[in-house]
Amino acid sequence: MSAKDAEIPAPDTRTVDENADGVNAVCAFLEALPSSDGRDTCIAEGRAIAAIVAPLGLPQPILAAVYAYPAYRDELISSNSLQNKVLKDVSRFVIGLQQLDQFSLPDHWQPGEALAVQQSEALRKMLLAVVSDVRLVLVRIADQLHRLRQAKNSDEAAQQALALETREIYAPLANRLGVWQLKWELEDLSFRYLEPDTYTEIARTLREKRTDRVDFINEFERILHKELAKDGIKADISGRPKHIYSIYRKMQRKDRGIEALYDIRAVRLLVDTVGDCYAALGIVHNLWSYIPGEFDDYIANPKDNDYQSLHTAVVGPERKTVEIQIRTHDMHQHAELGVAAHWRYKEGGGAPAAFDQKIRFLRQLLEPADDGADLLDQIRDDFFEDRVYAVSPKGDVVELPAYATPLDFAYHVHTQVGHRCRGAKVNGRIVPLTYQVQNGDQIEIITGSQAQPSRDWLSPKLGYLAGARARAKVRNWFRHQDRDQHMRQGREVLDRELGRLNVRDVPTEAIAKQLKHKDTDALCVALGAGDLTSAAIATALQHIRGTEISERIRPRRARKKSEDTGPAAVTGVGDLLCNFARCCRPVPPEPIVGYITQGRGVSIHRQDCGNFLGLNQRHPERIVSIGWGESDSEAAYPVDLSLHAFDRSGLIRDITSLLADDDANVVNMSSHTDRKSMEVVMDISIEIKDLPTLSTVITKLEQLPNVASVRRKA
Repeated sequence: MSAKDAEIPAPDTRTVDENADGVNAVCAFLEALPSSDGRDTCIAEGRAIAAIVAPLGLPQPILAAVYAYPAYRDELISSNSLQNKVLKDVSRFVIGLQQLDQFSLPDHWQPGEALAVQQSEALRKMLLAVVSDVRLVLVRIADQLHRLRQAKNSDEAAQQALALETREIYAPLANRLGVWQLKWELEDLSFRYLEPDTYTEIARTLREKRTDRVDFINEFERILHKELAKDGIKADISGRPKHIYSIYRKMQRKDRGIEALYDIRAVRLLVDTVGDCYAALGIVHNLWSYIPGEFDDYIANPKDNDYQSLHTAVVGPERKTVEIQIRTHDMHQHAELGVAAHWRYKEGGGAPAAFDQKIRFLRQLLEPADDGADLLDQIRDDFFEDRVYAVSPKGDVVELPAYATPLDFAYHVHTQVGHRCRGAKVNGRIVPLTYQVQNGDQIEIITGSQAQPSRDWLSPKLGYLAGARARAKVRNWFRHQDRDQHMRQGREVLDRELGRLNVRDVPTEAIAKQLKHKDTDALCVALGAGDLTSAAIATALQHIRGTEISERIRPRRARKKSEDTGPAAVTGVGDLLCNFARCCRPVPPEPIVGYITQGRGVSIHRQDCGNFLGLNQRHPERIVSIGWGESDSEAAYPVDLSLHAFDRSGLIRDITSLLADDDANVVNMSSHTDRKSMEVVMDISIEIKDLPTLSTVITKLEQLPNVASVRRKA
């Protein structure tokens, strides 16, 4: 037997209890399928994978799905068969395994190509995010281990492709989930296939079979346990020999030969108290000679990630070196599930806090005492919502921010792809650019020949882009356009926004100053370059008129009659009856004035209202000075809009739905349709809170299909 073969472990011979509920029924169902080589192969494969995951304590329905999946994958079981009495309870797990099996590295991919570290990480996280039950990831890891074991007789190219996929995706994933008993074998088998010469050299250097090393560790544990018991120290002792890939990694990291490594064999002691830690350390050093320079006290001096433990190395029986770690159960729990999780300091570097939290919850699912059903729902709802993972037509996985759109995807692929984006297909169907990407969506970008971003893409409220980096790329494109063109386009934006809001009394120089620009020309250049959006104009008007901007999103209010000013809506009228004039419909913070009518109290006008100017000339004695009162989050103010559109089915429904979503209460609506031109003109009376809200409502209405223009009526 060669040294290479001596270091490859035999398959786990432990079997699953096939008399358990569900598993036995599925096995009987498979045995009843028509006899064939394919059926027998699938049954054997299911049993082998189930034997690998059995020690992990997975529930019986998932184990039953493990048996059934190979036959379903090879189409020995049809989709309709999953609905029968035997397979119905496990069908969702079988389908989940099929979903997981769809993700792999591209053919002929090699490290250093486009799919390097970030891509591998995205794939690993995608495996966790897309499946309906994250425990199925453990089955997929076991399936990968089974494939590696079976690849012993495959050709070299197939072995290396499988080993590369394992090393880049499944071994790190097993490490992150704390499935150590699978991790080491995945790493060793991958290492053997990818670098057979190095693997063989290390195996021969060890000069002993793995089984011999295991026997040595067992004897070491027996001696230590006996000595600890004499001093009344209760300890859980576990040990395992260092695996070949771990030895190789440490040789590379420390730039040493194998003879200079003292932790090829390692033992861990878990005790009850900190005092027991140091007492156990004294016993260890009394039993065997410690190696100078190899002692670390991480209890008195914890690592930056709060990891605590005592580390020492001794010359044990047969003059063989052994590394020993001593810690309390609480320290071990923290190291396994806390911020000092083992995978973080082993792999190096940090990770986002949100993903840390996900891994801690996922690893808790491995506890066999709880099936984790409620926890799974919590993970799906709360812990995978910070990022989404989409797939390119070539099969590459792209990590995007939450609520990302196809336009975010386009800018992630390449800046010019984003600039030339004209549309997108998701899973083969054309979607709007504001579509929110879901995990696993395959996205294809439709591009034009020329770069032509839209300034609407820069407004977060409109939902075209979720990522700040993508918006910066759009803003930079506009900034590099011709300044004269910027000024001309910016002037159009400014005039359009002031016209839509029907604001004529505020000089543009004041708006520029409020937005911290030197003059109107500079303001127009900023608008044209995309540094400012049209929504900023309404916000500036709000500040100029001296009223704080209130929250746009708020609880839905009860409808208020237009004649009611609302609590503390205006000041200066005392207890007089007052109402908003229908001719101008003032909205905070527009300057207002009162006119005392005959029998209808005080009519409230905008100061620049044409009707009021005429009344002021004829009856100046009836004019009263009034102002807006304290802001009321529930107050609503009437506004009249004129909407021009080309008639289509569902137009009114879309308009009313949009207004309802933006908390704009519809008071009245009338329309007239020209049958020849099919143009419809709508007069819409709504109640809103302030000018920024009005600006947003008008912008969204203009984006509806067939809507030509929306203006505030004078």
